[in-house]
Amino acid sequence: MRTLNLGILAHVDAGKTSLTERLLHAAGVIDEIGRVDDGSTQTDSLALERQRGITIKSAVVSFMIDDIAVNLIDTPGHPDFIAEVERSLNVLDGAVLVISAVEGVQAQTRVLMRTLRRLRIPTLLFVNKIDRRGAHEARVLRAVSERLSPAIVPMGTAHGLGTRGAGFTPCDGTDTAFLTRLAEKLADQDDTLMAAYLDGAVRLPHHRLHRELAAQTRRAVAHPLYFGSAITGAGVDALITGVKELLPASERDAGGAVLGTVFKIDRGPAGEKVAYVRMLSGTVRTRDRLAFGPDRAGKVTAISVFDQGSAVPRGSVEAGRIGILRGLAGVRIGDTVGDPDGTAPTAAAPADGHFAPPTLETVVVPCRPADRGALHAALAQLVEQDPLINLRQDELRQEISVSLYGEVQKEVIQATLANDFGVEVTFRGTTTICVERLTGSGAAAEIMGKDPNPFLATVGLRIDPAPVDSGVEFRLEVELGSMPFAFMKAVEETVRETLLQGIHGWRVPDCVVTLTHSGYAARQSHSHGVFDKSMSSTAGDFRNLTPLVLMTALKRAGTTVHEPMHRFRLELPADVYGSLLPVLARLRAVPRTPSTQGDAYVLEGEIPAAQVHELEQRLPTLTRGEGVLESCFDHYRPVTGTAPSRPRTDHDPLHRKEYLLRVVRRIAGG
Repeated sequence: MRTLNLGILAHVDAGKTSLTERLLHAAGVIDEIGRVDDGSTQTDSLALERQRGITIKSAVVSFMIDDIAVNLIDTPGHPDFIAEVERSLNVLDGAVLVISAVEGVQAQTRVLMRTLRRLRIPTLLFVNKIDRRGAHEARVLRAVSERLSPAIVPMGTAHGLGTRGAGFTPCDGTDTAFLTRLAEKLADQDDTLMAAYLDGAVRLPHHRLHRELAAQTRRAVAHPLYFGSAITGAGVDALITGVKELLPASERDAGGAVLGTVFKIDRGPAGEKVAYVRMLSGTVRTRDRLAFGPDRAGKVTAISVFDQGSAVPRGSVEAGRIGILRGLAGVRIGDTVGDPDGTAPTAAAPADGHFAPPTLETVVVPCRPADRGALHAALAQLVEQDPLINLRQDELRQEISVSLYGEVQKEVIQATLANDFGVEVTFRGTTTICVERLTGSGAAAEIMGKDPNPFLATVGLRIDPAPVDSGVEFRLEVELGSMPFAFMKAVEETVRETLLQGIHGWRVPDCVVTLTHSGYAARQSHSHGVFDKSMSSTAGDFRNLTPLVLMTALKRAGTTVHEPMHRFRLELPADVYGSLLPVLARLRAVPRTPSTQGDAYVLEGEIPAAQVHELEQRLPTLTRGEGVLESCFDHYRPVTGTAPSRPRTDHDPLHRKEYLLRVVRRIAGG
């Protein structure tokens, strides 16, 4: 049996969950179509999702299209939950990107399509809501071609837009005009087809063009487009045909070595960890012992497989399917499961960083001080499900911070903590997550046996700037055998951990750290005695000394705080342009020269992430409700300006090294 893992993606409120319901109904999985507003849909199962009418977590349902088992993944549309979408991309064979026929191409639509094209995920486009007033075919087609991809292939025509009777008529092999347009579009990507098209002696047959359309769709260089309505069902049959004929369903090797990818973690009714795994090869059975990391493994205690809608208990899950595995206590999102001998086909690397990281941070405060421990445990569980929350404990202030994409995510975290864990919390004001970039190079060393070094270790480090987005690289300038590997590893791990908070308390990315000095006291004991820790180096000596040396080197190198910047696109009435410019200047935005679009202006530029929320709030008043803002993270730039719009550059109230020295003195004194 062939399988297809299909993602449904969209900007919030474009109708993707309604489309999921319609697809399930068409496949005979459900008898009645649920409504998002009523909280009766199959995929929005969380109480919060039903209350708010939005998708918060990715959900999987299954249905059959002829001989193809489709695992459909319904993803969140709100940009605050983009991390859920990112994890789902790792397991998709194809996608349907839903666009509203009324609102057209929106901010999240562009972000999603840009990512789908970059990852070369075969994608169909479905223009939804053609039955709503304000739906417009030509305008949407123009916007899609200009702002998403010129390689779209309209697969038919819409009629009766804006009425309950709106419909979609697919084109077929008898439509000469359609075949001509299709040949022109496909010839752009195929030289042989181009030559045949230009020759013109024989009209290219429909079956050849259809075969080439399927090939180009599967290579993600062509994007078939359908119009329809998830509410009335118009155009949905044509979309289902496109999914069946144009997207790459495949048959996997169920008899091969076990290999799968963990893309979602949840908790069961008893608090047990539950792993969602896409199986790439082999078969996993109940009671199998499964490796999911270099030193991590567990026994599978139960398996569920998605079949005709929901997950049902099974004794095994085979290649191509998505399974829910229980019993793997230490499993994490992004883990590769199985294949201890390395004989299975290589899994694609976890797709980290498809979208921008969170740029906001807030401190979580329990309403009852006695709940501090319970709060930390609850947040740790939420981090299992969404690692980008990035739980951070500030030892100086005794505070817990989490990273965020936006205010809606903060509200959802607050409600989840109260409803699922019984912990009532409040939040401090949301602040921007900055980074520190090196302004030069610096070096430092502490020698064993010389004051003020209280540890049985010698560590010397040099830190140098590296190109943007290159990450942190650790190098050796000492002989690999100059001390035990465990001590080398302790230094490297501590370097990476220490760089999460630099001089100003922000993460230090993109640098090269070189170990320049090393030394240790060999394992010793008293005569005829046992090992004496006070006479011999341990990994703990290196873990405690390394932060002190690195922070000294970092201070000598110097760092500057950089804030996240968003690229924005703003559509507004031409007559309000002049009054908007002073507001943008106060928000430290840098607009470029505007362009005209009919009787409106289109203004692009960059704006600090910290100011985006304020601009969103003020825009309706400034533009009489006609302004449309799109923004997404673009880069970091040095902090400029003055208070109050300038973000803080003193994230830690005390110097970082002073805190580390206090810890060291406490350790040495103990």
